[in-house]
Amino acid sequence: MKKLFLAAGLMVAIVLAFSFTKTTDNKAALEKLSGTYADPAPYNYGKAWGKRVFTFDKGKWTLLFTLGLDPELKMQIFTFRTAGTYKVLDKSKIVDKTYNAVFYEDKKWVTLKTDDANLIQAFGFAACSLTKDVEKDISITGCSAWQSVANCPGDYDLLSLDKDGKLYFGERPADNNMCSPEKRPTKLTPAVVKK
Repeated sequence: MKKLFLAAGLMVAIVLAFSFTKTTDNKAALEKLSGTYADPAPYNYGKAWGKRVFTFDKGKWTLLFTLGLDPELKMQIFTFRTAGTYKVLDKSKIVDKTYNAVFYEDKKWVTLKTDDANLIQAFGFAACSLTKDVEKDISITGCSAWQSVANCPGDYDLLSLDKDGKLYFGERPADNNMCSPEKRPTKLTPAVVKK
């Protein structure tokens, strides 16, 4: 009987050891992301399509996001670019196999890609003094749904890496506000893949 309990205890210890190792390895992998990850195809946002391209290097990250009216992104509306550092926190209590993370934004830029006055008005760009195809630093002023760096220094996000190396982020809310922990998303977007 003693041997049976000893064997059972040993099995539990082994299972727990492997469970904790897997979790730690995943967090460590997220903390050391390197390279470029992109949407394999533009992602459908309802009446528009967007493509995300993330780069990671030694704790730093960048995002280039392009939004267009067509799946090929030939009719672009804008591009948004940001850069900063990121921090992987604790495991999410809401989304399985996912970590809470904060993506700090040191700089934010937007580039208007359309002349359509209705689109410019609809996206809230009219007050931003943008010139088509000229990137503008909006870090201090903010623009449209993007707050200034002072008002929103980082996005409280989700981050997950699957066994195939696909990377998942949280789904942004309609108001684009993820500036505090209570604004953290509750589900993931489709994966970006390493290029």
